Amino acid sequence: MSHLGARILCGMVNVFGKLPLSFHYAVGSMASSLAKNVFKYRYDVVLTNLARSFPEKTYGEIREIANKFYSHFGDIFAEAIWFGASSYERLNKSGLVWITNPKVINDLFATTKSTTVLFSHCGNWEILGGLLGYPTATGEALALKEKNIKVVYKRLHNATSNDFFKRNRVRPLVEAGDICQIESDDILRFAMKYRNEQNVYIYIADQYPYMTAYEVGEFLHQQTKAMLGSVKLAHKLGHSVVYLGMKAVSRGKYEFSFTPICRDASKMQPEEIVRQYFDLLEKDIKECPHNWLWTHKRWK
Repeated sequence: MSHLGARILCGMVNVFGKLPLSFHYAVGSMASSLAKNVFKYRYDVVLTNLARSFPEKTYGEIREIANKFYSHFGDIFAEAIWFGASSYERLNKSGLVWITNPKVINDLFATTKSTTVLFSHCGNWEILGGLLGYPTATGEALALKEKNIKVVYKRLHNATSNDFFKRNRVRPLVEAGDICQIESDDILRFAMKYRNEQNVYIYIADQYPYMTAYEVGEFLHQQTKAMLGSVKLAHKLGHSVVYLGMKAVSRGKYEFSFTPICRDASKMQPEEIVRQYFDLLEKDIKECPHNWLWTHKRWK
């Protein structure tokens, strides 16, 4: 039944998603206004997270960031629907995402065993699947192929939602499809089995830990826990590790940028790697506070 529901949703997205991005932004604006002003969707959570993360800001400044966040929140869903009917060609022409420094990931991919990419809930994670279709600022194309990319995700509790988002996130892919996505419960087995193949493993690493957690220290002025599974695996297999940032330049324009953390994770402790990740993430959030997902209960 869940597969049928997901197919129906994907069919609707395939029809309505073909409308211009400007149309989806208009709908997203209405949805975000309802979420904030009518349904008060996690409004208290957003204000609490912001106030604790930016103790130096006034209440008026916090409210302003919250307002911008809810506008961005609507854009996330608008872009996801539009993305669900997009091809690589459409993504390239849209200019929605630009990759600023493809040489970083290309060099790591060419000269190291495999690469672990640590991503976050900055920007719009739902459109990550178009990575190979986005233009680059330098003109240098990404050297990766679809078969090389493995995005690690946690299965959603609702089966219909899980199937829908899993399909929608890889809509532009031509060949690899679902094989680009690996459930978090299966990643250890997969990476060990294919340890001699060259892959790029992408993790969203800023989620609240749902398993044994490590205390990373302060992140946004709060004591923070994190999962070490991704970096422990990179350490064990000697992967290179890179941080992927997604900057919101303006509405309808993001920038992907890669920041190397290490070329061989076996020579660093997992705790050092994850601390560097949170330092880079904190810097990005402080530069553009509304660009992060403030509705999640990161500090429970």
